[in-house]
Order: sequence, then C-alpha cells, then structure tokens
Amino acid sequence: MIRILIIEDEIPARKKLKRFIAELDTPTQIKDEIDTVDRSVEFLKNNQVDLIFSDIELLDGNAFEIYHQVSISCPIIFTTAYDQFWMDAFESNGIAYLLKPFSKDRFQKAWDKFLLFHAKSVTGRDQESEENNWMANIKALIKQNIVEKSYKKRFSINTNQGIYFLDTENIIFFAASEGVVFAYDTKGKNHLLTESTLKEIEEQLNPSDFFRINRSQLVNKPHIEKIERYSKNVLSIKLKDHKSHLKTSQSNTAAFREWVEK
Repeated sequence: MIRILIIEDEIPARKKLKRFIAELDTPTQIKDEIDTVDRSVEFLKNNQVDLIFSDIELLDGNAFEIYHQVSISCPIIFTTAYDQFWMDAFESNGIAYLLKPFSKDRFQKAWDKFLLFHAKSVTGRDQESEENNWMANIKALIKQNIVEKSYKKRFSINTNQGIYFLDTENIIFFAASEGVVFAYDTKGKNHLLTESTLKEIEEQLNPSDFFRINRSQLVNKPHIEKIERYSKNVLSIKLKDHKSHLKTSQSNTAAFREWVEK
C-alpha cells in the first residue's frame, strides 16, 4: 500500500490528482489533503508517507518553507506551473514534475518513475544514491527559495471557428466568475480562457506586472491609469480602455499599494 500526501490548495487540481490516483493499478491510500504550509509541517512532523504530491504556491506561502522546517525522507512529485527547462533538469536527477495543466499520460510517467525508485528502496539497491540525487536537488531549491520562472507571453483562445491568440501585454485584467475566467483586452473585448481558476492564471504571469486585487480580479500594472480612495480600506482602480472601475478587497489593499509603486 503506497501512502500518499497531497499538498495542494486548488480544489480542481486536488480532484484531478485523486481521480488519476484512483485509476492506478497499485494499491494506494491518501493519508491527507492539505492546503497550507503550517498544516503540512504539522502533519509531516507526526506522520510518515511514501510519496508527496506538492504544489509550490500555497494559501499561506511557498511550499519550500515546509522543507525548511521538516526533514523529508520520501520522493516529492511537484505539481506546478514552472517551465519545462527546470522540469527536465530535476527529472534527470530523480524528482518528477507535473506541469499544470498536466495530462493523464504525464501523470502516469511521473508515477512510473516513483515506482522505480520505490522498488529500489524496498530491495535496498541503489537507494542511497537515488536519495542523495533527489534530496540534493530539493536542498538546492530551498537554498535559492524559488526556481526561476518563464512567464506566459500569450494565451490561446478556443472558438467554434478555431483558435486565436491573445498577447499577455494586451490584457488589462482577468476576471473569474462561477468557474470560468475571462481576459479583458485593450480593445474593450473579453475572451473566455481554457483555465478555470485565477490562481492557475496567476502562476503563469510575472508578479511584477500582475496583481490579484480581490478574489476574482487580476490587474496588469502598465494599464493602470488612476487610483482613487473608495472607502477607508478599499481603493478604486481606473484601467486604460475600460469604463468600469475595479475595487481592491480590504485584505489586499495594503499589499496592492506597495506593489503598484514598485
């Protein structure tokens, strides 16, 4: 029985992982599903698992903060939006990545790699060498805190007539509503995206340019024209080429003011 811990704060991503895991031939047991750094640390200090599926950006911080605080003795398959270069580099040394949005085939390859490592650990063959490889890479990531990202330059838009492309620099903001996400461009048009959550979008964008001002809207800094006070802890944002004002949430206002001045 393979004991698994899922560290992921996106419900759709957790459901996808659980569905793929349930379809495996190998007997498995999901010990817990955790969405924060703090709860992950608490769990791992008191429990042992055979494999961790771990997102990188969690509700309360970066997943590498977990591995600062807890010594991990099992493989980790990262589920993230980081680019192919880093994914290939780490897979060559024993750590697998599932690049979001990942396919069933991609999941199966990562799982097969884990099974190979697990079989060696059970028999004792090459275990120390394998562990040294993937633990060295985790420590390298922890040391530099976060891997370098390649940011999305354009989005593909699917229509009944075919596919067209929207350059990221021409998007003034993203908005999520009832499980769908729209991109609003400089021409006043909105475009339905294939991604289903704002977080999925946010992970692919340069944080210097994009900021989530509330739960459902993500703005592009170069297109901010004017900021006004709406209430004591809320700001009203006027974007170029968009008639309506957007508003920050009370919890994000202070961080937004700091970000917009950088």
